[in-house]
Amino acid sequence: MTANTVKEQRAAYYRQLSTQQLSPLWESLHNLVPKEPRPQAKAAIWKYASIRDLVMQAGSVISAEEAVRRVLVLENPGLPGKSSITPALYAGLQLILPGEVAPSHRHTQSALRFIVEGRGAWTAVNGERTTMHPGDFIITPSWTWHDHGNPVVADGGEPVVWLDGLDIPVVGALDAGFAESYPELSQPVLRPEGDSFARFGHNMAPVRHVVSDPTSLIFSYPYERSREALDALYRNGELDAWDGVKLRYVNPLTGGWPMPTIATFMQFLPAGFSGKTYRTTDATIFCVVEGKGSVRIGDAHFEFAPHDVFVVPSWQPVSLNAEDDSVLFSYSDRPILSALNLLREKRD
Repeated sequence: MTANTVKEQRAAYYRQLSTQQLSPLWESLHNLVPKEPRPQAKAAIWKYASIRDLVMQAGSVISAEEAVRRVLVLENPGLPGKSSITPALYAGLQLILPGEVAPSHRHTQSALRFIVEGRGAWTAVNGERTTMHPGDFIITPSWTWHDHGNPVVADGGEPVVWLDGLDIPVVGALDAGFAESYPELSQPVLRPEGDSFARFGHNMAPVRHVVSDPTSLIFSYPYERSREALDALYRNGELDAWDGVKLRYVNPLTGGWPMPTIATFMQFLPAGFSGKTYRTTDATIFCVVEGKGSVRIGDAHFEFAPHDVFVVPSWQPVSLNAEDDSVLFSYSDRPILSALNLLREKRD
């Protein structure tokens, strides 16, 4: 039997398979089970100085109430049309102007807010509000009512911008998405600001509280406290050759991640820091809080400045360098990979 005959017979056989919604594994096995990750997502950076005007212009294009969430999606160039920054995670920059309210709703997707610029706005989660400050990390647990507002104050107030991070892609892949709008623009405020932190934020908890949810009951982690912790560790001589000084946010009642699908971190890189190269299977999104420096991701090299956002795809070699004292917030899909025993790291 000639090679052409074999090829024709196989092609005819494959056509028969397709009529029965079947396909031959041997034709795709090398793609389905690669020797190592081959991410479609690409390393990319969004320079805040270049896109800030577009974020602000959105305020004159559509109101927060009409948009429901006035957000510019950070779409990975390797994942066009998917509203994703990585295969599992979403990122966007949200704007709220003085006098506006983003309507209350809830959804099964878990969300984080990392405040980029502006002060005075608030977010409410299940009846409690917290005031936003730059560098604060705020969570919206799955299926909790939440709305955002920016009150008008004596001096008129200022626009507030934050980075939204959600597990929209993974929830969509699992066909587990539900959403519901609250019957009024804002939910009622049932507890004073700081109530959840008083109950769970001091290495203590109400004596009869039973943990029934993997999501943290602290929904606002102030930057002031995070920065203080990083400074103290650096002064005490703790400096990792790859990460500088890096801490992960935790659920204080379980010691686990603040959300079951998203890990969050804050790290300090002193001026002149030249990080060693590492790689990890959790794709990671970084937002620069303070300082300037550079990052090398595979063959890509980016200079970063305050408020820039950049993404490191899975298993891409990455090294961080700081020109000034720098602080980076980051989030990733690490909890998912850890739960599935798929987390792998390598340090050169």
